[in-house]
Amino acid sequence: MADVTREVRFDTLHVVTQPAVRPATLTLGVEEEFLLADPRTGRVVPAAREVRERAAGPGADRLVFELTQFQLESNSTVHVSLADLHGDLLALRCAATGAAASAGLGLLACGTPLDGNDGVPPLSPCPRYHAMHREFGAVMRGQGVCGCHVHVGIGDREEAVRVSNHLRPWLPVLQALAANSPIADGGDTGYASWRALMMGRWPSAQPPPFFRSLRHYESLVDGMLAGGSIMDRGMIYWLVRLSEHVPTLEIRAADVCPTAGEAVMLAGLVRGLAETALRDVRAGVPAPDVEDTLLRAAYWRAARDGVDGEALDLFAGAGVHGSRVPAWRLVDRLLEHVRPVLEENGDWAPLTLQLDRVRHSGSGAARQRAAYAGHGRLSEVAELLMRQTVASCWA
Repeated sequence: MADVTREVRFDTLHVVTQPAVRPATLTLGVEEEFLLADPRTGRVVPAAREVRERAAGPGADRLVFELTQFQLESNSTVHVSLADLHGDLLALRCAATGAAASAGLGLLACGTPLDGNDGVPPLSPCPRYHAMHREFGAVMRGQGVCGCHVHVGIGDREEAVRVSNHLRPWLPVLQALAANSPIADGGDTGYASWRALMMGRWPSAQPPPFFRSLRHYESLVDGMLAGGSIMDRGMIYWLVRLSEHVPTLEIRAADVCPTAGEAVMLAGLVRGLAETALRDVRAGVPAPDVEDTLLRAAYWRAARDGVDGEALDLFAGAGVHGSRVPAWRLVDRLLEHVRPVLEENGDWAPLTLQLDRVRHSGSGAARQRAAYAGHGRLSEVAELLMRQTVASCWA
């Protein structure tokens, strides 16, 4: 490819990259879950059916029901370009926001309801969800949490499980960076991601095991089905799993991101990790076999502190069981790990610019806490969340 300068426009900001680069090889898709709330109080409102019926415009048909009646989920189409993914996610958020506003409600990109969700939530009228309630009982209390799920196009399932092995140590870093649920049940939980703790009640909602092969993956799923810890394959809630309906690897470690730009940042980093891992798999580079206990400990620390606090370093070296370091240090290590891939496909400049914004303004969790600390009003947190949900800035 010729060594030429290429200018890329993202919204109103110019980013100049040199030289021109090849497109990324792995496709991306993103699922985002949102809350419907009273804009004056921040309290969730079970109005998903009404809001869904009011949705119109581009992407309205890709807004779907979730577990509870106060949630909506959006599904992007398949993309290679991060700029195109951003436009799609923003259009979906705007369609959902407009429909919610027409019903007198706000759309909140937030990992947990701010207030009043301590019992079993009003479930969507889906027989499967009601069967889950009957089977798992009080686990359902306080559910209705919102995540961001990134799908990376890897069609070979054997390769995909091996990529999952390489991704395992990075899952706490992704969770820390995307933590966006410090407020729940009317106050500060002390965690940057309370959603991670709430999701962790489900038997399978944890970092994935180290898989010896696709056959091993399937044998573990069969065992969970036989034991009843999952009712069906849709309840494989591992933080990385093989999709059962599209040829992708699905990464489920993150809270829903406050802005579309931050969701694209997450997706771009996930793809960088997946493509780096896929190259290692094909080159015969072994994945680090991090102990499950330490990986769960690192994920808990990421949920507690987010990116604004400390993290458990799983990369300290052989024989070292980890130490606590500033979380941003591991984000920087992740960046260096994926930098060759990001520079090759042109994602380095926009992703690092978006990361610099988060460093400057604070994570989603930090921004929520700042809004709440002012007067201790959930309405001010809700106002921030509604404003962020349709913010257009990207790279």
